[in-house]
Amino acid sequence: MALQPQMFDPRQEMRKLDFELQYKRDSYLKDVELHHHDFFELYFLLSGDVTYIIESKIYHVMPGDILLISPKELHQLVIRPEMSSYERYVLWVDPQALARLGGGEDLSRCFDPATEGNLLRLQSEERSCIQALMEGLHRESQQGGFGSQALQESLLVQLLVQVNRLALRQDTQPRDMPHSNAAVSKVIDYVNLHYGEQLSLDMLAERFFVSKYHLSHEFNRQVGTSIYRYIQKKRLLIARQLMAQGKRPNEVYSACGFGDYAGFYRAFKAEYGTGPREYALSVRQTN
Repeated sequence: MALQPQMFDPRQEMRKLDFELQYKRDSYLKDVELHHHDFFELYFLLSGDVTYIIESKIYHVMPGDILLISPKELHQLVIRPEMSSYERYVLWVDPQALARLGGGEDLSRCFDPATEGNLLRLQSEERSCIQALMEGLHRESQQGGFGSQALQESLLVQLLVQVNRLALRQDTQPRDMPHSNAAVSKVIDYVNLHYGEQLSLDMLAERFFVSKYHLSHEFNRQVGTSIYRYIQKKRLLIARQLMAQGKRPNEVYSACGFGDYAGFYRAFKAEYGTGPREYALSVRQTN
């Protein structure tokens, strides 16, 4: 039986506890806003004209490519659906589930952008293998039956082992490096290291010897959002991760560069729909 694609769903939160695989095909979608997840994401493109922005890197993704995105990375999708239908698999995996399923192996290694990069470009046989595992996992997650959870976990482990093996091979790294503006890349790298300090467009432009108007324009063009918005999203991402690790909200806000708790509360509530203390409490209850 042919797989049926799922209806478009703009949500960015997992509904299942450990992992979730979605198979989607769309003819029109609006651009996706810059965002992040608390889980690992494996993206496998089947068809479409897609550009993916991950932090300071811009990837033109080809059918058969795999993108690997960690919870630490802000990312955004830009598509041109008029060129062809947009078809893909998207796998989300909770970090704790990944550790449990590894059996002593670090299955998260392929998601580390510092060592392996984000993009894998596969040969025909490799694409067929990955697609077959994706199809089997998706079919089992939809149909269920006796032993379904065990079979899904087995297929998931097989898939992640194969992806890690591919990531460890140099020939799966594309020769054409991701395009990015040098000044924008330097600013993003600096923000990622100094998010707890005072940051502004004027200060960053002066530090990297570039006009603030040019920097603002290039940053918006490449990343799809303003420098101020990027800094705020990065600070909120780190704050959320720290609270998930057990830090208290009143310990987190200043460490992440917010001048006062009231400002932190407003920004966190606007971004995630819940206050910092409510989020921290919900995390403690689920752990």
